[in-house]
Amino acid sequence: MPQLPEPLERLIQELSRLPGIGPKTAQRLAFHLLRSDSQRASSLAHAIEDVKARIGYCERCYNIAEGSLCAICLSTRRDATMLCVVESPLDVLAIERTAEFGGLYFVLQGVISPIDGIGPDQIHVPQLLERVRIEGVAEVIVATDADIEGEATALYLQRALEPLGTKVTRPAHGLPVGGDLEYADELTLARAMSGRRPF
Repeated sequence: MPQLPEPLERLIQELSRLPGIGPKTAQRLAFHLLRSDSQRASSLAHAIEDVKARIGYCERCYNIAEGSLCAICLSTRRDATMLCVVESPLDVLAIERTAEFGGLYFVLQGVISPIDGIGPDQIHVPQLLERVRIEGVAEVIVATDADIEGEATALYLQRALEPLGTKVTRPAHGLPVGGDLEYADELTLARAMSGRRPF
């Protein structure tokens, strides 16, 4: 491939560092930006700078926030006795879209992963335990992913929260709506059967 001008090469490298963006996609995006008018490119650059300057993490729950507290923590209409623990702010968005949960959140910003050198202290577990202790939370819903790290984190949290006398629950995992039984894996089917409820 012919040598690209240095600014374009640098843009491709930076874009390829984004999650889910490979070298080819980064190249397409860079050439798209090159073809775009200056106003569009400037608008994108300004939006990125604005996010980095104005958006941070909530001091109480570690969700995204424009200020010291997020909109959910600031709300007086949420049930403060229920706390849903999730891995990332994207999980908060997913649960909020269901409009089924009216409590508060705590975002771990990751999961326990000894292989990657990530322990409880790196994902705000001490802050979670302190919050539950201070605020007298009645129920903690551990909504981590159903993968190995998510399950290990959920088990660790259940054991750590048990001495505090707080009820610890886990969302039911099971069959997706419209899913065929024959295509479900054993773990999903087992969870669907054990998490069954009357109708």
